[in-house]
Parts: sequence; structure tokens; C-alpha cells
Amino acid sequence: MRRRSGVMPNSTFDAAEARAREAMSRRGLARFVIVVLGVLAMPLLSGAQRPTKVPRLGYLTATSQPARDEAFRRELRRLGYAEPQSIIIEYRSANGRLERLPDLAAELVGLKMDVIVAGATPAALAAKKATDTIPIVMAGVSDPVGSGLIASLGRPGGNVSGTSSLAAAVVGKQLELLHEVRPTVSQVAVLWNPANRVFQTQQLAEAKAAAKLKVRLQIVEARTPDELDRALTTIAEQRTQALLVLVDSMFSPLAARIAEAAVKQRFPAVSGAKEYADAGMLLTYGPNFSDAYGRAATYVDKILKGARAADLPVEQATQFELVINARTARALGVTIPQSVVVRADYVLK
Repeated sequence: MRRRSGVMPNSTFDAAEARAREAMSRRGLARFVIVVLGVLAMPLLSGAQRPTKVPRLGYLTATSQPARDEAFRRELRRLGYAEPQSIIIEYRSANGRLERLPDLAAELVGLKMDVIVAGATPAALAAKKATDTIPIVMAGVSDPVGSGLIASLGRPGGNVSGTSSLAAAVVGKQLELLHEVRPTVSQVAVLWNPANRVFQTQQLAEAKAAAKLKVRLQIVEARTPDELDRALTTIAEQRTQALLVLVDSMFSPLAARIAEAAVKQRFPAVSGAKEYADAGMLLTYGPNFSDAYGRAATYVDKILKGARAADLPVEQATQFELVINARTARALGVTIPQSVVVRADYVLK
């Protein structure tokens, strides 16, 4: 007997239905296995993609120095560190009050910094006293060996390395420049902060230069901004013919006040950092501190990548700048010899 076309026999239909169910079951099982494997793999994948720890950097200074601070940050950015995505920086400044540095250093240590950058000698000494385990990168320190921060320039030892400004080595040159500009000078006041340990080294250098030039030095101390006013009064009363200001973190934000007092008393003033000429002093000769701070950033990079501060040789300053403030020269009625002008890196007009 013939069956209608398109109608499947029961046995054939049942077999096809069974095969279809079996295929669906296999596909469902495969999907289930894939889902389970995916769930099991999620912790492994999330572990592989987990972001790395963002390093924490302490930045300690005796006073804020915008040009130097920006040079440091600029070099960090060049090296691939962007705040706060790939580095977190905790800034601490004593604002010229050196007695605050130990507490600020202890605060950074308590925050468990990965590295501490210390700008200039007082900050570096405070940081070293606060920790012997956290790496410390010094920036622009004048005499790191003499001040006890490191064992030697080639192998610092301990937890401190970084850049040295060699500021003490150029004090004699500052006196020589002053003498070139004003050859008749026989008495020079030297303004210094006795709380800054490195000045002892500088005084030896200036004493040798003074003896050679037959110039008598008048040492005047100032430890705080209040003492600075008294020191400037003393300098004026003793009829000083010229002024040498030893670079110090306490003096830096007050450089304009010192320069104004020197112009008022009609005597030329010289120092060792460009910022002092920018503030109105007649001459400055010394290391490029912004370069020293920028180079300090490369030490941070090396330490964060696994280097030990003890094994990183200290870099000494290689760039020195002579800056003349022509406006101050006119106000003093001083003619800068052409032999000095042609050697200047900057003439501020």
C-alpha cells in the first residue's frame, strides 16, 4: 500500500528525532563546558591583567624652587612617569624653616614611600637621619662626602645617591668675578647660614681666594628670616664694599630682599645660583641647579627598576653658569668689564 508523499514512517521519524535530540544535547554540553571553562579561567585572566603597583615618591625640600622642581617633574615625564597615573608624589617643603625638615622627613617615612628625593644638603641630611632603608635620591647637594651623606662619589654605600652641585668649589671664583667688576674692593661681607653644615667647606675656599686677592672678609650669620634683617643692618653699618651670599635654602626665597638691600647701600652682590640674579643681585656664578634636579629624576627611574642606591655613582655638576643682571649694574652705576660680559651665559636686561 502506498503512503502519502512527504509523510515519514513512524520508525524513521522516531530515529531522526532521536538523532536531532542527541545533536542538540552534544551542542548544549559543549556550550556548558565552554561556559564553565570561561568561569574557571576568569581569576587567571584577571590576575594577568591586574595593574601594577603605582610607585610612591616623597619629594622633600627646604624651600620650594619652582624652576628646579619643574625640571625634576619634566624629566620624570620624559621617562614615562605621569602623575598620578604611573607615579604618586608626596610633596613636603619646610618653606625655609630648616628646623621643620626632620618632622617632614619622618612623615614621608611613615607614609612608606618607595623613594625619597631630597633637594639640597639640609633636606638630604634630614631624610638620611629618618631612614636607612628607603632609597634617598639627593638633588644638587654641594659636598655629599664632606657632609657625611655618602662614603664616596664612586660607591656611595648605604641608601643615598644622586647629584652633587659642587657649589663649594666655585666660591673662590665668585670672589674673583666680584674683584674683576670692582677691583678697588678691599672688604667683602659674607652672608651665610651656620645651620648649613656644608658652609664650613665653602669658607675654606673663600678664605684662600680672599688671601690671594688681598680682600678682607666680614662673616655675617643668619639662621632665620628674622635674623636676616639684623644681618643686613650689620652689613650696612660696617660700610661693606661688596657682598657674597652663600647659596642656602633659607636665603633663596629672600633673595630679592637681600638684593634690594645691596642696591640701597650701593654695593655689588654676588652669589652662586641663577635665581639670585633673577631676584636682583648683580652677579651669580655656579652650577646649573635645574640640570642637577633633572638628573636626579634618572636616579629615581633606575631605583624603581631595581637598582640599589648604594651602587649608583654620584653625578657631579658639569654645567656652570655666569649670570649678569644689567638692570642692577645700571642701578649701581657699575660698568661690567667686557672680559666678564663675553663669558656670561645670561645677561638679564
